[in-house]
Amino acid sequence: MMKAIAIDDEPVALEVIKSLSAKIPFIDLAAVFTNAFEAIPLLQRDQVDLLFLDIRMPDISGIDFLQSITSPPMVIFTTAYSEHAVQSFELDAIDYLLKPFSSSRFLKACNKAYEQYRLRKSNQPGALATGFIFIKNGYEEVRVELEDILYVESNGNYMQFVLTHSKLLSRLTMKEVEEMLPAHDFVRIHRSYIAARKKIHKIDKTTVWIREAALPVGAGYAHEMQKIRKQS
Repeated sequence: MMKAIAIDDEPVALEVIKSLSAKIPFIDLAAVFTNAFEAIPLLQRDQVDLLFLDIRMPDISGIDFLQSITSPPMVIFTTAYSEHAVQSFELDAIDYLLKPFSSSRFLKACNKAYEQYRLRKSNQPGALATGFIFIKNGYEEVRVELEDILYVESNGNYMQFVLTHSKLLSRLTMKEVEEMLPAHDFVRIHRSYIAARKKIHKIDKTTVWIREAALPVGAGYAHEMQKIRKQS
């Protein structure tokens, strides 16, 4: 079951979320807040899986609040304004619900969150000892051997896994992929790339090569290249 909280400056909106959440068996709405700042201690203290978050609030916008959280939970924005949709998805929001939303639309958003939740659970560090992970691809979860992953590239709202003999596109965030892959086997080399350490066969200051692919090295990740050079 996913532990969720809701933040909205309108008590009526919170009542709607409480009522709809109570009908969904995999949602545990642990708390609701009309003031975003009051939610901070709970977010720092407890493991929260999902956040229902209004955007236009008097003290701080939902977008600014989300960006202030070091390790934010999954988020579903709930708002009466459509103009923030693009920015919300740039922040890897699970969904964007326009008020007033129906129970079916709310359930659809929660189902999307639950799929991501199950995917994260199936790829906990203990599961990585098996040498494979499951990657969401459409309506399926595909088993992928870690040894077959060459690199992973950010592609809009998706992540592309480049494998030994194929490619796989999945609606994941870079952060989620980093959590899925063991750090001793994979390294972040750029804001848009994660590379398999053992597959890198050439390095310079700005580029790494995996097979025929030349991947850029971001300025903020140069120290990781130094570690790889020392290990080789």
